[in-house]
Amino acid sequence: MWIAPSRHHSGLWNIAAGRFGTALGLVLRLGDPLLLIAGAFVAYAWRFGHFHMPVDYWRLVAITSLFAVLVLGASRLYGSWRGRGLIAEFAQLLLKWVIIFCALVAYTTAIQVTDELSRLWLATWFGASLAGVMTLRVLIRIGSAWVRSRGMDLRSAVIVGANPDAQHIINTLRDNSWTGITVSGWFAAESDRCTLDGVAALGGIEGLGSFVETQQIDQVWIALPMRDEAQITAALNQLQHSTADVKFVPDMFGLHLMNHSVEQVAGLPVINLQQTPLQGGARLLKAVEDRVLAALILLIISPIMLAIAAAVKISSPGPVFYRQERMSWNNKTFWMLKFRSMPVDAEQSIGAVWARSGESRATRIGSLLRKTSLDELPQFINVLFGDMSIVGPRPERPVFVHQFKNEIPAYMKKHMVKAGITGWAQVNGWRGSTDLQKRIECDLFYIENWSLWFDLKIVFMTLFKGFVHKNAY
Repeated sequence: MWIAPSRHHSGLWNIAAGRFGTALGLVLRLGDPLLLIAGAFVAYAWRFGHFHMPVDYWRLVAITSLFAVLVLGASRLYGSWRGRGLIAEFAQLLLKWVIIFCALVAYTTAIQVTDELSRLWLATWFGASLAGVMTLRVLIRIGSAWVRSRGMDLRSAVIVGANPDAQHIINTLRDNSWTGITVSGWFAAESDRCTLDGVAALGGIEGLGSFVETQQIDQVWIALPMRDEAQITAALNQLQHSTADVKFVPDMFGLHLMNHSVEQVAGLPVINLQQTPLQGGARLLKAVEDRVLAALILLIISPIMLAIAAAVKISSPGPVFYRQERMSWNNKTFWMLKFRSMPVDAEQSIGAVWARSGESRATRIGSLLRKTSLDELPQFINVLFGDMSIVGPRPERPVFVHQFKNEIPAYMKKHMVKAGITGWAQVNGWRGSTDLQKRIECDLFYIENWSLWFDLKIVFMTLFKGFVHKNAY
């Protein structure tokens, strides 16, 4: 019977593979612009017989490389390549390369960089650099396949539904171990037409949610007929508190669907119903963004933090920082840091209380810190340690999470990315004791539309409207 290896057995392997996967993502992001530059030198040497490019050529290579970073960074080329077809990736890469070099030609025509610019050099540069980045991706695929074929960097999955198409999924994933996806079992539905061979039966759909949560399943593949809306809805309701990737597999293989949510996994047409935007290179980009900005900001605000720390210490007895358990990515908890704004025994008698306007628990200094959001500054330390992001949905205490998840639709989906110091909800005024439904709508909008530029926009907006606000208390 083909089942996923136990987490105890594969834990250390997966940690090592996770670091390997991050390294591969970094190689890919750095490799593309470096190979573009290298292609320019190779093309020049082939055309002119030496590597001594004149200043005008140097300037052109530099401008093209910066433009390429923007074009490639805004594409989906650096998303997770697990199971994605190489030909489709090559086609997307070719399109981006055509855009880059068409812009290059337009620039040289409009600016007249030099009267003696070699067209043969440009054409050779295009071909050599494109061949280089394609070769890099082939090597990345080979490295990933080698890692996954040895039981590392695996993703666990379960199947919902039993029919020939579901069996085909199991057989295909088993025969293509390079995808790194192992099936832990299958859940039965009312429309099942057979039983599945090679994997364990895990019961009916009513047990799907608890199994996915307790076993920390990474992916759920729903292989039900599209007409079976009731069972599909039942499966999705079971997963309403889950952050696992949910994939719907059409029951007619070979069906050509013109839909951006469709991808190929080992030749299987899959519709992503739910997936975090922080996959592969995007996760690395977000981590680099957080660490770099947090380090710079902490360096700049360190005198302010020292002054606040002294004021907190003098104003009331107790520690400078206040540690509070909060919930973040994949429902994992962490200890969030804040400057202490209340007496140390403020919650001993009444327990956790939702902050509201007019409350009098804060100290005099603490009240000022809250109104100006300066009590949040230590959270940049959380960002530096990887507990939080600078931009993301605000984290909440577990006791409130367990309350709100049953009151607010899609509340748990905010945990599909790391919690942030600021977010789209906060810069739009939804903070403090405001409408939680509106806040979640903003958080989900951020998750659905995440990009580096969206993050920078929110950071910029925070500087002007994110600190002092009528709902900050």
